[in-house]
Amino acid sequence: MRGNDEQQGSMFSYVGMEDRIPADHPLRRIQKMTDRALEEIQPVLSRMYAKTGRPSVAPERLLRALLIQLLYSVRSERLLVEQIRYNLLFRWFIGLDIDAAVWDATTFTKNRDRLLEHEVSHHFFQAVVRQAQEAGLMSDEHFTVDGTFLEAWASQKSFKPKDGSGGDDPNQSGGRNAMVDFKGQKRSNDTHASVTDPDARLRRKGGDGAKLVHLGHLLTENRNGLVMAAGVFKAEGNYEVDAALAQLAGRGQGTVGADKGYDQGPFVDGARALGITPHVAQNDSGNRSSSIDDRTTRHPGYEISQRRRKMIEEVFGWMKTVGLMRKVRHRGTARVNWMFEFTAAAYNMVRMRRLMPG
Repeated sequence: MRGNDEQQGSMFSYVGMEDRIPADHPLRRIQKMTDRALEEIQPVLSRMYAKTGRPSVAPERLLRALLIQLLYSVRSERLLVEQIRYNLLFRWFIGLDIDAAVWDATTFTKNRDRLLEHEVSHHFFQAVVRQAQEAGLMSDEHFTVDGTFLEAWASQKSFKPKDGSGGDDPNQSGGRNAMVDFKGQKRSNDTHASVTDPDARLRRKGGDGAKLVHLGHLLTENRNGLVMAAGVFKAEGNYEVDAALAQLAGRGQGTVGADKGYDQGPFVDGARALGITPHVAQNDSGNRSSSIDDRTTRHPGYEISQRRRKMIEEVFGWMKTVGLMRKVRHRGTARVNWMFEFTAAAYNMVRMRRLMPG
């Protein structure tokens, strides 16, 4: 018998939010880890707000919403709010009832400085890391370091001379999106800076052209490839080495794997000074002499570190494609670092969902 296509809205619903979500849905385990981490950082969240006044949107709900944005690659906070209005899965994860009103997209903007000032993403990330350590998922002796460029939210046209001499460019046409010809001009980070994002630096990597970028750097452990430290730094000086040594400080004795870019004296000597053996890929191409000799490469652990260090590329791949970090959506090292660390926490929970028993 053919069904009836008559459409009439129901006044009441007798199915609860919890019953609408499948029992084996992947978000259920991530929700439990998220709620546990949020419960742990309650003292930090309480310090963010005054004791009196009109109640704000709960910071726990804002953080769960931002987590949903990363897990489902929602490209903007305005689109995220739109989807929360009609997506029951998103409402369930955030903690909103079916009839609950959804805040405006500008709520994220108004609370961002508060979240940044109290380093909420760092505390949340550390809470997730502690869950992994308590479950025995992390090695505390064998690590991997690597960095990647994150394209800044700034165009090449914003990269102008610091002395203000590039105001009237004869090659530039008028209009809001003016045409600019950089051919023949010498531009460097010493003489130029982006007026849109002054913390971004012009860098070239591989066969790609030079771009305005931030340096995203990770420290992972070699057991399951989980992130132990994440940070964003200015891409200036010996940036990868400085970032790696900063994240290795205080880790105790162990080993650290890295690619050929870290085969240089400052990193090798710095790691050894911290009590960590550098298992760095040898870079002896051309007339170069590697800083790593047979005293390190002859041990079986060196080959293991070289195999396991490639897991860090999976983290970068997820963070850039799923976590929307290929081109950042914020300006300034501090804000980009906030999102980078929060995205690393999201990646850890996605991995831990499969690794944790029960």
